[in-house]
Amino acid sequence: MAVIGVTGVGKRFGEFVAVSDFNLETRDGEFVVLVGPSGCGKTTTMRILAGLEDATEGAITIDGQDVTDLEPRERDVAMVFQNYALYPHLSVYENMAFCLKVKGMKKAAIEETVRRTAGALGLTPLLERLPGELSGGQRQRVALGRAIVRAPRIFLMDEPLSNLDAKLRIEMRAEITKLCRRLKITTFYVTHDQLEAMTMGERIVVMHGGRVQQIAPPQIIYDRPVNRFVAGFIGSPPMNFLDGLSQTDGSVVEGASFRLRTGNEVGKALAGRSGGKVVVGVRPEHLAPVAGGHAEGIRGTVELIEPLGSQVMIQLRVGDDLIIAQFEQDPTLRVGQDLVLSHRPQSLHAFDPTSERSVLAA
Repeated sequence: MAVIGVTGVGKRFGEFVAVSDFNLETRDGEFVVLVGPSGCGKTTTMRILAGLEDATEGAITIDGQDVTDLEPRERDVAMVFQNYALYPHLSVYENMAFCLKVKGMKKAAIEETVRRTAGALGLTPLLERLPGELSGGQRQRVALGRAIVRAPRIFLMDEPLSNLDAKLRIEMRAEITKLCRRLKITTFYVTHDQLEAMTMGERIVVMHGGRVQQIAPPQIIYDRPVNRFVAGFIGSPPMNFLDGLSQTDGSVVEGASFRLRTGNEVGKALAGRSGGKVVVGVRPEHLAPVAGGHAEGIRGTVELIEPLGSQVMIQLRVGDDLIIAQFEQDPTLRVGQDLVLSHRPQSLHAFDPTSERSVLAA
């Protein structure tokens, strides 16, 4: 286990800034997820932590020791890659045992360590097979096993599930989470999948354009995003945004096709913006249809209906905007009908149209 400190870390490739002013301190044994779109700097950050890339500025410490200039082998980290990186000519057993042999561990100790780890990962029947004879999920478990047998202080995982099918991703997501919790090894996990981030991370680091946007536990990220990017990136389907004007005491935001009441916190933050422009955000699952002619809500025309079994997802044309709503199945819905959607006032978000910061974070 280890406590990792990252202070002011940045990385430039010529004039291009890949990572800028990254700051974070983990707890011992914490599972941290770095999430963001392609090119946001999350993998570069991971490679800097591993020592595979040199930081242009800043410092990295592990348990108080400055490791910024240390080689990867001196940092006591184990990395699991997207492409597994297994030796194709070695069996599963030999792949897992390889690093232990290099360290000079005795044969009996290697045997005991590999077989214990293989048993925990369900790999015992596969120990004599070659990687080419395994499925994608089995190869990923071998890659994890090879990292685990080293008993490192830190796990670094770079999109390890991206090559798996949807069902296997869900299974492996749960297995990795349980495994890392049980081993209590500090883990950095990189993904572009916000669902993986929400379900796996004790804390999430949301990145965009090489910069950290927000660091917080998953529910805080979801409930109190600090800016419009985080609000739109975290959540599936994504948050809806509408441009409007803050009215009266901030308790209402109004546009050409909507009138929405705000919750207490947002209302207080908007109280000094009477008549001022504001962007409101509302999540699809916080919308529901109401009877026509209702004075408050979002008014529009149904453009698409997508049945999801017990629920339905619709697209509603609201002026020039397209709103997504997700609620319990309604057999009376039809394409082309006018519809009013109500919302939960306490769930409404508001953002400054210029800075895109949440009014609660400003």
